[in-house]
Amino acid sequence: MPSQVLKPRFRKVQTFQTNYAPAVITQYESERSGMQVVVADRKGPKINGYFTLATEIFDDSGAPHTLEHLVFMGSKNYRYKGLLDKLAGRAYSNTNAWTAVDHTAYTLETAGWDGFAQILPVYLEHVIVPNITDDACVTEVHHVDGEGNDAGVVYSEMQALQYSSSELMDLRARRLLYPENIGFRYETGGMMEALRVLTPERIRAFHKAMYQPRNLVIVIVGEADHENLLQILDEFEESIKDIISPLDDDFKRPFVDSPQPPPLKETTVETVEFPEEDESTGEILVAFFGPDCNDQVQITAMGILITYLCGSSVSVIENIMVEREELASSVSGWWDARPNSVIWFQPAGVETEKLAFVEQRFISLLKEVASKPLDMAYMTECIQRDRRQVKFQAEGSEGFYSNNIITDYLFGKRDGSTLAELQCLKEYDVLEAWGDKEWRAFLTKWLSDAHHVSILGKPSMKLATSLKEAEEARIARRKEALGEDGLQELKVRLEIAKNNNEKPIPPGILDQWPVPDTSSIHFIESATARSGKARILGASVNSAQKVIDAAPQGLPLFIQFEDVPTNFVHLTIHIGTSETPAKYKPLLPLFADNFYNTPVVRDGKQMEFEDVVKQLEKDTISYQINGAGRVGDYEGMTIQFQVEPDKYSTMISWLRTLMFDTVFDPVRIKAAIVKALADIPEAKRDGRSMAQEIDTGIHMRPESNLVARRTLVKAVYLRRLKKLLEKEPETVISWFDDLRRSLFTFQNLRVLVTADVAKLANPVAAWDALTSAPHMDPTKDILPITKPYAMLNDEGNAPGSFGSVIIPMTTLDSSYSVSTATGLKSFADPRLPAYLVALGYLEAVEGPLWNAVRGNGLAYGVSFTREVDGGFIQYRVYRSPDASKAIEASRATVSRLASGKDPLDRHLVEGAVSGIVLAAADEQATMAAAAQQNFLLGVIRGLEPDWNRKILARVREVTDDEIRAAMTEIVLPVFEPGKSNVVVTCAPIMEESMVKALSEMGYKTQVQPLSHFYDDYGLKADEDEGNDDEDEDDDSEEESDGSDEDMED
Repeated sequence: MPSQVLKPRFRKVQTFQTNYAPAVITQYESERSGMQVVVADRKGPKINGYFTLATEIFDDSGAPHTLEHLVFMGSKNYRYKGLLDKLAGRAYSNTNAWTAVDHTAYTLETAGWDGFAQILPVYLEHVIVPNITDDACVTEVHHVDGEGNDAGVVYSEMQALQYSSSELMDLRARRLLYPENIGFRYETGGMMEALRVLTPERIRAFHKAMYQPRNLVIVIVGEADHENLLQILDEFEESIKDIISPLDDDFKRPFVDSPQPPPLKETTVETVEFPEEDESTGEILVAFFGPDCNDQVQITAMGILITYLCGSSVSVIENIMVEREELASSVSGWWDARPNSVIWFQPAGVETEKLAFVEQRFISLLKEVASKPLDMAYMTECIQRDRRQVKFQAEGSEGFYSNNIITDYLFGKRDGSTLAELQCLKEYDVLEAWGDKEWRAFLTKWLSDAHHVSILGKPSMKLATSLKEAEEARIARRKEALGEDGLQELKVRLEIAKNNNEKPIPPGILDQWPVPDTSSIHFIESATARSGKARILGASVNSAQKVIDAAPQGLPLFIQFEDVPTNFVHLTIHIGTSETPAKYKPLLPLFADNFYNTPVVRDGKQMEFEDVVKQLEKDTISYQINGAGRVGDYEGMTIQFQVEPDKYSTMISWLRTLMFDTVFDPVRIKAAIVKALADIPEAKRDGRSMAQEIDTGIHMRPESNLVARRTLVKAVYLRRLKKLLEKEPETVISWFDDLRRSLFTFQNLRVLVTADVAKLANPVAAWDALTSAPHMDPTKDILPITKPYAMLNDEGNAPGSFGSVIIPMTTLDSSYSVSTATGLKSFADPRLPAYLVALGYLEAVEGPLWNAVRGNGLAYGVSFTREVDGGFIQYRVYRSPDASKAIEASRATVSRLASGKDPLDRHLVEGAVSGIVLAAADEQATMAAAAQQNFLLGVIRGLEPDWNRKILARVREVTDDEIRAAMTEIVLPVFEPGKSNVVVTCAPIMEESMVKALSEMGYKTQVQPLSHFYDDYGLKADEDEGNDDEDEDDDSEEESDGSDEDMED
């Protein structure tokens, strides 16, 4: 008789459709293991899986973090390192994982259901029954190399974090919040001293305790085949039935069944020092216990209260402490989901000598706010805007579902009753009925009258020196104790571990799984329509174009419409900077910060900036002004609004006001300068960003926005600008006026409207409200987009003569590097398909560079750039115990592949091609993303509409010879002296060895402080000031903090 297929033993707990977004959520539970499955069905090409376990530990050993890495080293039936990732690579998928203080999540990101279904059971076996060997622990967790230095993937990662200001402050705060019997107290990533003594046995014991099916939830967001999914999971459970514990066995649910933290009995304020040369500014971290994260009304109220207090420049605490009193560069707030949630506030960029005062001022402001009637009109706006933003996130972000589902699994009720609250947003109805009395009582209970923990983060050069000396002494003692014989034994042990870990996967094993068909990848289609000067790119024949053609036409502004079935309108205004004089380009970050935060004139009356922001918040879901990197133009800017359809014309009116009717107020400009200056010391602590900034300055012209916006420019320029503003405010105001005139011209604007076009009232002519402004001349031709390679300087066009530079930084315990050589300049380059496949091959997880670098503990990660028309190629080493060794190992690996000495692995080639398919799906993962991709391809890059389809076809035809040729001609030069330049930022202890290594490679080598690369853009100091401004900073980057007004790419 034929075998009977049994019905999967999974019980459907519930299914419901959210009433605020197009998603259906279904919950299942295994009747034999207790495993839970929650699927959020929503349309799109991507399937995202999160295989999540609650992981509770009561020490700093880092065992949870180590498993995040060890799981990928092999499983019970697949005892090969890299098999899972090679399988994923061929199936249009990426794997990854993260460790939080309360859970570990393993992710599977796939284009289409077929690839996801193929990998799922193999992935779950790696998670539940991994093959954790002693050899894997040596390379992945910690080892001492033949030179006596500590290494290992996990160790290197934590080495780069342990003495950072954020890590030191966060850990001390948690030590004060929680007693020793609470898991939230501990560093689940692992402290270095604990990782050095962590044993494989301890890791295996932790896995056995926590990695049980009944402690696992499978979260899937995307278009899932439920019948297929349950069949796969049932067969998987059958394969591990011998290790499934009976459901009536005693099992203590992590965190929920554990003791809960007692209330704080008193307020504690402590100072925590962190290593830093620049001792001018520190930061503050304040923590309160908050409501249960399962109480949707209470926890939503807390999020809204945080917004009311410090959500924007008009929020009461941010407005007073940042905008008026200039005590901090920002005050941010957030909450961590827990049975007793934790509410965090962080005043950043605080002058070191004022840390204690600013902490007291913050607490006094909370009490002051609670003692007076609240601004209930603004509170109501905060509630309504929060509701709009939730609806917007639910439509456009898979993370909305995964985050909420994971939180519910960790702390909610397992019967599904708390998950069911995702169906609607009724908590907002409750909160809209709250009055001043309820809100002030809530504020008083949780914040103003509550005990708290405050950490004052103080920079210390002395600590930086002592840590360096202590580490040098520790390593010296170890080397002496081991002796030459001991070091040799460690070297041999490491080599044995590497060899055992790197056993090749027999080709026949991977061939069990065919490359999936692409028919299950459902790309989002966005129909393009054009009006005005955009029609020079051609007009499509579709329903959207018919709607636009039938609408009243106005002045010929360049507008591209993308028609998708969204409930919102996404407006993007692209602005070129080719007509902006170079001397004004360092002003662009200030201009962006000021754009929404300055007075305006409306209807002949001046509106103060607070009223502007309040009205904008009322009319929008969100708004930003950024660099245009997200749409492929690093030399441009974008202004963006996300609004409901009935606010379409309102936003156009706002654009007119913000572009032409703002008032440049010296007080507001000074506030922007003070905030930016306060952020500089923290930015300069980031070794990766500093390496990139220095590389940018070496290879690009000063006219480039990327050069002008760097922290290395701000460090000098802003101090001098602040002094000039005090002495000659009219001069600075005139510069801002000139800058504005250079940006907002008819020929310099390109508009992208993403919407359900048929629902837009007056979609084209409504823009006359903007284009009828006096400075707009509709007769001028649209300005061309600046090509990235046009901004390269002489060294950028022919890298190699500069050589290498090493920048020691006291804030670093590891090293970062950027290597740059000549690259492609055009998407039409016939080598492009082979180049893309070559990069995908080299970067593959468990591919050649992964094994050569990360597998040998030489760096946490390496990557190439993909700026196809940038004219350069970059290779970056991230968090390395010695970047020079990572570079040399990478060079040797690429050289062997390019020459044919090492053959190309067919499965990795297939994986590289699949990775390009996944990248295409990622670019079109949501309706807004698909629309933006059309704009990027057609408007910014000038490519035909079906370019993506053609390139996907061409990469499938690339030969091995073409791949090797691309490696030889384009990739290999990035490792060759005379053809490439190298920038390294590193811990001071590494300086000498780094100089020696790079010199031996053949690079001309120099050592410089960060201040050597400062650039004042011609804004000289007054003679009586000397060099005081440079002396205040001795080092530098510009990474944005993610605020609406930040200028970023």
